[in-house]
Amino acid sequence: MRYRPYGRSGQAVSAVTLSLGPRDLAHGAETARELIYSALEAGINSYRLENADPVLAEVLGQALKHVDRKLVQVALMLGAGDGRSGSDRDFSAEGMTASIDRALNISGLGWFDLAMLDEPQDHELPQSSLNALKALRATERVRLLGISGDGEVMDIYVSTGAFDVLATSLHVNSPWQIRSRLRAAREGDMAIFVHGYFPDSLDTAKKAENAHVEKKKGLFGFGGGGPKPNGGPLAHAGTFAFLHRTANWPAEAICLAHVLTDPSVSSALIQASDIERLNMLAQVPDRDMPPGLSAQIEMARVAGAKAA
Repeated sequence: MRYRPYGRSGQAVSAVTLSLGPRDLAHGAETARELIYSALEAGINSYRLENADPVLAEVLGQALKHVDRKLVQVALMLGAGDGRSGSDRDFSAEGMTASIDRALNISGLGWFDLAMLDEPQDHELPQSSLNALKALRATERVRLLGISGDGEVMDIYVSTGAFDVLATSLHVNSPWQIRSRLRAAREGDMAIFVHGYFPDSLDTAKKAENAHVEKKKGLFGFGGGGPKPNGGPLAHAGTFAFLHRTANWPAEAICLAHVLTDPSVSSALIQASDIERLNMLAQVPDRDMPPGLSAQIEMARVAGAKAA
């Protein structure tokens, strides 16, 4: 595992962060703990709770209780409910404070290194809530504050300077708006976490081959004009088909390796349904991408921008 600077905190964070959610509890608490133990063995020192579910917090706390707390980073998502049926988005000062206190009490973690808000809309986050978060940081129940999401409202939150961390999607075909947001976050000295590095639009060979293909309309708008690729060596040039045709490199691993080439990225959020997949993803930071892959990604990205 490789480690990267964690913004202004002066700490180091593993290049990948294990994101834990309800799916990880589907097969029981013990299975979830085994996943976390495997992540620790792989050198992952960064974990994110996707909601304030007390059961999830307890499982993580139990798995980390024999580890020096100062050596691991734990983030808690706020506003996404607490995992219970019927729980709603809640960015109120009282709701977020209660979620943090409950999760800390049951997990025994002592503090959260990062409290991250789940893309609140501009009307969902009153000043009283920001004041409550600052109070939690002052008492060191929370060390850093972050904002997570992909919508345009994220640009407003980045510009406020009120947050230490930005979490946003980033992948091989991200639009310029995302890249502009990342640049603004860097200029604001924010740490950057990324997710969504392997979007659904690229998760199969067929989707990757047709990611940029536009059907040309014939006379009166019916039918397609022009010959179709015949499967020759350049049949899929300018598409992301190569992601599924690179020896010894799963497509997801390539996409993860690509986002990690950005030196401003502190860590990429991964989800692992089993230990085998976890280990595959955990090995990516230590691997060098095959020669030419970065150029292929750039050509496909440019081709997609032209087709848009």
